[in-house]
Amino acid sequence: MASKGLLQTEELYKYILESSVFPREPEPLKELRDVTANHPRKLMATALDAGQIITMLLQLVNAKKTIEIGVFTGYSLLLTALSIPEDGKITAIDIDRDAYEIGLPIIKKAGVEHKINFVESEALPVLDQLLTDHENEGSYDYAFVDADKVNYWNYHERLLKLLKVGGIVVYDNTLWGGSVAKNENETPEFYRPGRHLTIEFNKQIAADSRVQISLAPFGDGITICKRIM
Repeated sequence: MASKGLLQTEELYKYILESSVFPREPEPLKELRDVTANHPRKLMATALDAGQIITMLLQLVNAKKTIEIGVFTGYSLLLTALSIPEDGKITAIDIDRDAYEIGLPIIKKAGVEHKINFVESEALPVLDQLLTDHENEGSYDYAFVDADKVNYWNYHERLLKLLKVGGIVVYDNTLWGGSVAKNENETPEFYRPGRHLTIEFNKQIAADSRVQISLAPFGDGITICKRIM
């Protein structure tokens, strides 16, 4: 797959994948990665080094009840399904069911489809609907967000109500191709709208006393937030 990493050389990123990620990658994830490599929007897939740390986070918090916003072909969804217990559940939200169905046969073959409730929808209405049931408040262990950057803060406000204290939410693409550290005139046109949104979101997260955070340079940048109040 094409690199999504921001390390100083492609060779160094390749070394990380070949020495650490690939030897531990379950076969269903490898199969889904290979299928996704042929997709014209393959760079939308979760970065492989980010996927490895996400797997560890899921296990560290003993995640059982999770939310995923932005599914694409399902790499991060499948790794979550493989990591949570047999009776675990994932509410997976995406507007594009066609992309999800590319990975669905592999998910089925892996025997984890029963853990997934795929909802074809924009995310905000689904989150608001979940919050109408007070039993959902503070009941989720983990959330992953990789869609619709303009609504990251709106997602954050709702997810903090859904997450339990000690729960984790991970936001993808929070370094936005490295553009967050560049001047406007140095930033390619494609990245400019997302650059402003990402910089603003990063400022808001840094000022949010409800969470402990780490902006980690995995893939295109992931911000890991642990709810502490």
